[in-house]
Amino acid sequence: MNQAGAARQLRQLELPLDPAVLRRMANAIRFLAADAVEKAKSGHPGMPMGMADAATVLWTRHLRFCAAEPDWPDRDRFVLSAGHGSMLLYALLHLTGFADMPIEELARFRQLGSRTAGHPEYGLAKGIETTTGPLGQGIATAVGMALAEAHLRERFGPELVDHRTYVIASDGDLMEGISHEACSLAGHLRLERLVVLFDDNGISIDGKLDLACSDDVLKRFEAYGWHATRVDGHDFAAVDRALSQAKESDRPVLIACRTVIGYGAPNKQGSSATHGSPLGAAEVAAAREALGWPYPPFVVPDDLRALWLEAGRRHAGDVGAWKRRLAHHPEREEFERRLGKRLPEGVGEAIAAHIRQLAVQRPSWATRKASQEVLEVLTPIVPELLGGSADLTPSNNTKTRATEDIRPGSYGGRYVRYGVREHGMGAIMNGLALHGGIRPYGGTFLIFTDYARPAIRLAAMMRQPVIWVATHDSIGLGEDGPTHQPVEQLASLRAIPNLWVLRPADAIETAECWQVALARTDGPCVLALTRQDVPPVRHGSSEDNLCARGGYVLAEAEGPRQATLLATGSEVAIALAARELLAARGIRVAVVSLPCFELFDRQDEAWRRAVLGDAPRFAIEAASPFGWTRYVASEADVLGMRRFGESGPYRELYAHFGLTAEALAAHVERRLAVV
Repeated sequence: MNQAGAARQLRQLELPLDPAVLRRMANAIRFLAADAVEKAKSGHPGMPMGMADAATVLWTRHLRFCAAEPDWPDRDRFVLSAGHGSMLLYALLHLTGFADMPIEELARFRQLGSRTAGHPEYGLAKGIETTTGPLGQGIATAVGMALAEAHLRERFGPELVDHRTYVIASDGDLMEGISHEACSLAGHLRLERLVVLFDDNGISIDGKLDLACSDDVLKRFEAYGWHATRVDGHDFAAVDRALSQAKESDRPVLIACRTVIGYGAPNKQGSSATHGSPLGAAEVAAAREALGWPYPPFVVPDDLRALWLEAGRRHAGDVGAWKRRLAHHPEREEFERRLGKRLPEGVGEAIAAHIRQLAVQRPSWATRKASQEVLEVLTPIVPELLGGSADLTPSNNTKTRATEDIRPGSYGGRYVRYGVREHGMGAIMNGLALHGGIRPYGGTFLIFTDYARPAIRLAAMMRQPVIWVATHDSIGLGEDGPTHQPVEQLASLRAIPNLWVLRPADAIETAECWQVALARTDGPCVLALTRQDVPPVRHGSSEDNLCARGGYVLAEAEGPRQATLLATGSEVAIALAARELLAARGIRVAVVSLPCFELFDRQDEAWRRAVLGDAPRFAIEAASPFGWTRYVASEADVLGMRRFGESGPYRELYAHFGLTAEALAAHVERRLAVV
């Protein structure tokens, strides 16, 4: 144990473990939760009341944080994975003195515009480390935070990075499949600074847990490679011992806390009646009587408030000492640059030089190959890039010469072998990004983003810069057939607010799209990339990043436009070929490349009008036509996929589904004749 750790342990041991005092402190949580739910006439009082005792021990004796310095980089992370019990977190933030959480916010629980949303939302208040509520997401995200800590500790040393990640999880979290994916990987990697407090109350919404689940959770986690133990969640000393022992573990730790849901509500505790509904005024009054809490709603007596505020201040000295270490650390500037999400100098010029080289070489690479070539340029000069793949590294082309593997007990590498765990990978990448200091990217097939959709959605909601490398983006993958060929995925992903879907047409566009994704700091991006080779469509390099506009005129008509062809990705080359066929027939056509709908829609009206033009517009994309009517008159003007694909060589598939230059030219001629 280093000197700073020894000092922290000493301070912890000096704090009294007085059950009577701790019970009163826990009761403050219980009644703030019960009163807020009652006032809102909506919410989940059972979990906060049941886990108040364990949370009190954690927050007063083990969790390293400072309410006055909520963004302290070396704070312990606390994730309430059981987000339905959000009032537990809000009460803790309020009691420990977080400025964002005054009592008025607790009284506005679940009201429009409040910081106390029904489930915790990242960004609404300091101390909310991640958005939770969709069960399983929080615990999986916490794995990413723990991995980030391990990686950065190895990179910058324990003088700057020396903290833990704590989770409160419910049985619902552990039933969700994502918990298996993420916790299996955490055990494999031996993330010893991850501690999960499992609210083992035996109750679900439907009733007793054994209606649907009879898992031996401890054996399950032991099989993952965790240390697992069970305690009475209402025994302060037992919880304290378990948390102290967790700090000595060489593996992640699960502490199953046997609790009574709705603890203190004499007529409803231990039943599903306390899970997702207000207790009712009579039951809240009975709980006050049973627990000896004579105070009105939202009132905490001064002596308890003082104790809680002291808990929120007790690591202020650690913050000061850490700041002094940072000030004298030889890598202070690099550490602060990473946390500030600022790219190193020279990145733009490196990409520009790569694009100039591509303009000369004009390679006919698959865009997945083009992506790897960009990563070979970026990973040596952007050390915060941390990649990975869901067991598809040779197919996604996500690993470079500069990215060594992260291994169990060795976290200095920059590449994660996620295994076949797409959903877990998504949430873990969210945790890596939320922690700070890391820019995660991960690869899978575009079709399998369906497995990870909830994590992608949360990244967009939390505005986290996570990059998905989604290869094999159409029927162009060929023989693997319809199970692996995306059809509806592009439209589905484009429907997620704040997600940028980037589908480049060739090597130059791929480089530009990577530059766009890397520059973005306020949300995630999906790079949709081909398996099959594609011809170059860009002639020469441009001073501007054209893909950053979302859409641009790739080839103008030779004279006033009679039609405009819109396309993305591998179909841009088809549109260019159709333009030549139509020109030979005397029809003047422009071709527009639209690599990113979301970025194009952000451009000013003059740019959009100049690009789209006034002539009839037609689109081609080897995907569902859904969503294209924002640019064309109707889906009849789109050549796309209206059913699932088939197995076969990709050129035959394109012809079979009518996605050819000849078919597009004929379609345009027919439609123009009607007009």
